[in-house]
Amino acid sequence: MARGCLCCLKYMMFLFNLIFWLCGCGLLGVGIWLSVSQGNFATFSPSFPSLSAANLVIAIGTIVMVTGFLGCLGAIKENKCLLLSFFIVLLVILLVELILLILFFVYMDKVNENAKKDLKEGLLLYNTENNVGLKNAWNIIQAEVRLGPGGRHRLCPALGPPPLTTAPPAVLQILGMAFSMTLFQHIRRTGKKYDA
Repeated sequence: MARGCLCCLKYMMFLFNLIFWLCGCGLLGVGIWLSVSQGNFATFSPSFPSLSAANLVIAIGTIVMVTGFLGCLGAIKENKCLLLSFFIVLLVILLVELILLILFFVYMDKVNENAKKDLKEGLLLYNTENNVGLKNAWNIIQAEVRLGPGGRHRLCPALGPPPLTTAPPAVLQILGMAFSMTLFQHIRRTGKKYDA
């Protein structure tokens, strides 16, 4: 029974991380395409010109791809080093997310103030040369503000706390950490691999 459960866990972890890795590859591809074809697309902040949608998607895609690769290969090969690396990467990502969330709520007023200031400065640079990415981003925002869903005019929402959509990814991260550590501990104790 235990052998069957661990074998099932191994293949579930492999399949989940394979999907995760493929999503990372897709994000990385989209980020590279945005970077090459759209220039500095969606760069709103003159203070942080490298903080563009393309660069953000590339960074997230790379992290997702590396994490998925570690989990996928670690599970199928039952490699203790890869499983432990997968666990550590997920733990670091979870801690960084929690720290950023806490910092956001602690410094929410300052974040709102700086965001408004950067958006105003970005809008002043709208018609200047060599700011195609900034201009494209503002065109998209203006079209979205003028015509909301169904073609109705709607107001731009005020900056506020982010929606609490991080709960399902956090649950998946904790489950991934628990599964990888279960498999790691079993391999360490028994030294056995379960090849089905």
